[in-house]
Amino acid sequence: MDNQQIARTILTAVGPENITESYNCMTRLRLRVKAVTVTKEELKKIAGVKGVIMNEGEIHIVLGPGKAENVAKECKALLAAWGKNQSATNTIAAGSAKSGVGNEPSESVSTERPSNLTLEQQAKHKIGDGKELHAEIKKRNSESAVKRMLQRIGHIFIPLIPAFIGCGLLTGLISLLLKISPEMAGNSYVQYLKLAGGSIFTVLNAFIGLYACKEFGGTPALGGAMAALLAAPGLADITFMGSPLIPGRGGIFASLLAGAVTALIETRLRKRIPESASLFLTPLVTITVVALAGLFIFQPLGGILSDVLGYYTVHTIQTGGAVTGFVIGGIFLPIVMVGVHHGLTPIHADMLASMGMTILLPIAAMAGCGQVGASFAVYLKSKNKYLRRTVLSSLPVGMLGIGEPLIYGVTLPLGKPFVCACIGGAFGGAWQAYHGIGSYALGISGIPLAAATNNVWLYLIGVFIAYLAGFAATWLVGFDDPPEEEENM
Repeated sequence: MDNQQIARTILTAVGPENITESYNCMTRLRLRVKAVTVTKEELKKIAGVKGVIMNEGEIHIVLGPGKAENVAKECKALLAAWGKNQSATNTIAAGSAKSGVGNEPSESVSTERPSNLTLEQQAKHKIGDGKELHAEIKKRNSESAVKRMLQRIGHIFIPLIPAFIGCGLLTGLISLLLKISPEMAGNSYVQYLKLAGGSIFTVLNAFIGLYACKEFGGTPALGGAMAALLAAPGLADITFMGSPLIPGRGGIFASLLAGAVTALIETRLRKRIPESASLFLTPLVTITVVALAGLFIFQPLGGILSDVLGYYTVHTIQTGGAVTGFVIGGIFLPIVMVGVHHGLTPIHADMLASMGMTILLPIAAMAGCGQVGASFAVYLKSKNKYLRRTVLSSLPVGMLGIGEPLIYGVTLPLGKPFVCACIGGAFGGAWQAYHGIGSYALGISGIPLAAATNNVWLYLIGVFIAYLAGFAATWLVGFDDPPEEEENM
């Protein structure tokens, strides 16, 4: 199917009236929904779908790099068209009701299907087994608040990832060029491109505040302005309580707090201030309150969070060395599988902003490399033609750092190779941590990350170690090769 057909089929399965937002990350179509009313099995049957992750209020559909972005665009267009049709239908129905025409039941008037009601609505109308429904409601309501917060953090940082990738790669390439030819440091073009590589950090605080405010329902520009204030160079000229203020103190975490609290205050004020005065008073009061809170709360608290998380992350990796890298590299693949890996992005971003690089990303990247090795062993040992074709088609993107096709198409369905892939990631992570390899970029992995690291060759050796360990573990442990007729594992 083409992208529009895939999008249409997915929306039909999920229910357009059930979707509140459609967007994407590098490999996944992400749908925010009022309630999860479709099963993973139904979605996996759609052509092009490589995997499905369901969280509270959100469905992640793994489609692969490029495909996820294109299908998301089609979904947005289809949802917009559906919304216009619904609006027109409601307008006509309202007019008919006023005129007394067309009040009789008609098959053309859509009604909410039982399958698309929320769980609470189903329980209220006693659709299905009430005990099972209430048990399911209780289960979902008890979902971890930490997990929901990690999802929100992902929503804030996903739009920034392309800028992290481009700027980080450019910084890495310029760094490599200057190591090869130090005399180029005085070249005007090199100086300008080096400045371009760091451009994301010039506006990073404002962007984080903007997207955080948007995520929590506020006006994005207000959140961006308040976060930018915390990093304004002019703060250094202001003395408060005998000490000069520090631009950027609190870093990423202060910006997150500023954006979220801006949204919280703004939305509360709009409910209480009369509409006639809201246009002026709401932004004025919001900016005043948040600006003062930034001085007394966000910067100090953000500074503590930044110092503690940054210190303990770096300290743990540096003191634990290979052991720490082994653990992080070994557990990162399951973290990716459940879709909460973006929750680590603030730590990466804060390390980039404060240290100039993140030493956590090269370790985590080894998880995907271990999976490449494990999948190659599956390709050589398996007799199943369909499985071999799946591996062959997914290996190139796996080597480029996109792991979901191999996770959901190869290693996870087979079981043992998934564990062996984690072993490969652990050995690769141990190498990266031992040598202190750092990355200037976010959002990339696998071989492409080499260009953005502080030591290309040592990083690539770690990649090879992860390949080899994942391959060897899978070759030795083995797996249950599915029969030829099982073409849809």
